[in-house]
Amino acid sequence: MTLLKRLFFLMFLTGLCATGGLAYWSSQAIFFNEKSIDFSIKPGSSLRSASRQIRDANVPINPYLFELLARVTGKANQLKAGAFEAKSDESPLDLLNKIANGEFSHSSLAIIEGWSFKQMRAAIDANADIKHDTRGWSDQEIVKKIDAEFSAAEGLFFPDTYLFAKGSSDLEVYQLAHQSMMKRLKDAWQNRAENLPYKTPYDALVMASIIEKETGQASERAMIAAVFINRLRSGMLLQTDPTVIYGMGDKYKGKIRKVDLQTDTPYNTYTRGGLPPTPIALPGLASLTAALKPAQSNAYYFVAKGDGTSHFSQNLDEHNRAVNKYQR
Repeated sequence: MTLLKRLFFLMFLTGLCATGGLAYWSSQAIFFNEKSIDFSIKPGSSLRSASRQIRDANVPINPYLFELLARVTGKANQLKAGAFEAKSDESPLDLLNKIANGEFSHSSLAIIEGWSFKQMRAAIDANADIKHDTRGWSDQEIVKKIDAEFSAAEGLFFPDTYLFAKGSSDLEVYQLAHQSMMKRLKDAWQNRAENLPYKTPYDALVMASIIEKETGQASERAMIAAVFINRLRSGMLLQTDPTVIYGMGDKYKGKIRKVDLQTDTPYNTYTRGGLPPTPIALPGLASLTAALKPAQSNAYYFVAKGDGTSHFSQNLDEHNRAVNKYQR
């Protein structure tokens, strides 16, 4: 065998061994002490840079072999930027496929029914998995950025548990929650009962927020809605404490006093007729439904019975008797 043929043969054997070794390495599980390791690949990263970013996040892979694996499998130009999660039972090939397919790691955020927008912002700001692009913005700046048709942020976001890719902008969460609320409000408005005293869907949203704050009993929401709708129709004041509390802002310390009921604010429904100017909380679907499909009732009053439920009355005399019975 000539020298040249020997060289070619040795190169062939070396390549065969290298390929076999790479195949074996790529199929073995990545072992580390943690259950998983989060890592990110920056936008615009080269294959070599991406491999090193994975290693620098303490994922125990050889960046040179990972780079070679990506080239051999034809995925060198398919890697996605974003946040990912490496698991200890995955192989380098599993990890490569995950990055090439854009299987980003996800987190969740719970927005609770009845929260104010201030509470929602605090929860988003406290979430470590979100990119906080809106921190320091005013509420109005957020509303404008998500293209909401209303100027006030309160009530415009649907309370739910939202899944998002780790590292997503908080603006994406606001956008998603707003779109969800607008869709549910539109659907509820299209299926509303007849002759309701609302001029616009926004009026119904305001009412739904009041219902949300007035009761935690799902079975009573439709009756609470009926009471307030009957009052609107007759020109009575709504006289609902949650609106007064909302109007007090930080002055509210856990107890509402007679002077608070007498102090006029845009949200004091003891001093001003009709609905308050904006929602006072984030209403859930049940409250939206109740506001637009109230119970059929002639009740104008209700009082808490002390067991989590309420007594509903059609006139003031009956209401006063219920107050004496349940609260005095």
